[in-house]
Amino acid sequence: MLKRINALFGAQDMTEGKPMSVLLRFSIPLLIGNFAQQMYSTVDSIIVGRYVGDKALSSIGTTLPVINLLLVLFMAVSTGAGIMVAQYYGAKDKESLSRSIGNAMTLVFISSLVIMAVGIPLAGQLLTLTKTPVETFDMAYSYLTITLSGILGVGYYNIVSGILRGLGNSVFPLLTLLLASILNIFMDIWFVAGLGMGVAGAAWATIISQAVSAVLCIAKLRRMKDVVNLNASNLVPDKKLTGQLLRLGLPAGITQAVFSMSMVFVQALANSMGYQVVTCNTAVMRIDGFAMMPNFTFGMAIATFVGQNIGADKMDRVAQGTKDILKVSLTTSFVLVACLLLFGENLIRMFTTTEEIINLGVRQIRILAAGYVAMAISQVFGGIMRGAGDTMPSMWISMFTVVVVRVPLAYIWASLTRSPDHPAGSPDALFFSLLISWIAGAVCNYLWYRRGTWREKSLVAHEQAA
Repeated sequence: MLKRINALFGAQDMTEGKPMSVLLRFSIPLLIGNFAQQMYSTVDSIIVGRYVGDKALSSIGTTLPVINLLLVLFMAVSTGAGIMVAQYYGAKDKESLSRSIGNAMTLVFISSLVIMAVGIPLAGQLLTLTKTPVETFDMAYSYLTITLSGILGVGYYNIVSGILRGLGNSVFPLLTLLLASILNIFMDIWFVAGLGMGVAGAAWATIISQAVSAVLCIAKLRRMKDVVNLNASNLVPDKKLTGQLLRLGLPAGITQAVFSMSMVFVQALANSMGYQVVTCNTAVMRIDGFAMMPNFTFGMAIATFVGQNIGADKMDRVAQGTKDILKVSLTTSFVLVACLLLFGENLIRMFTTTEEIINLGVRQIRILAAGYVAMAISQVFGGIMRGAGDTMPSMWISMFTVVVVRVPLAYIWASLTRSPDHPAGSPDALFFSLLISWIAGAVCNYLWYRRGTWREKSLVAHEQAA
């Protein structure tokens, strides 16, 4: 019994066993964990929308592109660390694994200080840049500054849970996240509905819950002494390892920066259409977060699987794992699309009782539905390339789909659909442009995967050759 518990909560070697079984065993806790994490923001939105109103819900939605823009450093560190951890663990190189983790944790601390130093003083200017409506500006400013003040907990939870997943342990991050989600729901109801703190209460509930998750995950990592040595010497920045981490992670960070900056422009377009459109957009994007979870989960799972098996030089397992995860991902996406089409209205009604917003939300969900199949393809093939250490293609593909396709198309569509009812353009522009960009991304990721150059990017193989 004790052996089974240790296997469940310890590092998982994905270089042995049937690929489908290994991937599902890793993915299911990860999927539940992603569901719990999405609950953080969704519960905030539901409680704020129901107890404070549509304008308050709109104010939270306005801050999201700004927050994501400021988190690009975390994305870079997290991606680089995930690749290195998976490959060094697969190669059974404990020393390099420990030093990589230590360097990543130090970089997160530095990144958090930078984000707070830049983001909090410029919060007002950033919201002005997105043309935040005057009716929601003060609430958005409050939510943004409080969220940024607790960014250290957010950063450490994301990086350490990512490290644990890179080690094949998706169960412990799940349990901590479930605990923190329950705590978040309790505090949301208490702060917002009970104490009447409004959006500020939702922000405090989120950052406290994330901090609890971070502390628990760090404590778990420190106890895994058979796998990693997390001591003071490994926290000292190492020029070579830091360089490798940033080389692997910066493309993802740049991708996130470009994506987030583009979302600032898209948010500005949405804001110009009025707070009701922003409220609808916020509700739809919360639902989208749940619909995307399987795609992101299977992308993360195959990235870890590929990283470990490339580190162990088992390319035959990579090929079989790719076939298996693609079948599961596509099947799941088709089921989700059917559910969205059937229950879209019920989902929107959780956030608001305003019929105009509900009708608009149902239409936008129907527009996006087919895109989740395209995203399943993108995430699987993109995850394979990331796991192999080939992170540059994802950067170029994302820049193409966002900068060349999504943003220009949204503005052109809005310009062509201006009318007395929609002086700033039809809200359809926001979602048709997103759908088309997802389809373009799926095509590009598949073509780059077929090209096959990702097979030559193994970090461990290069070090052995040197």
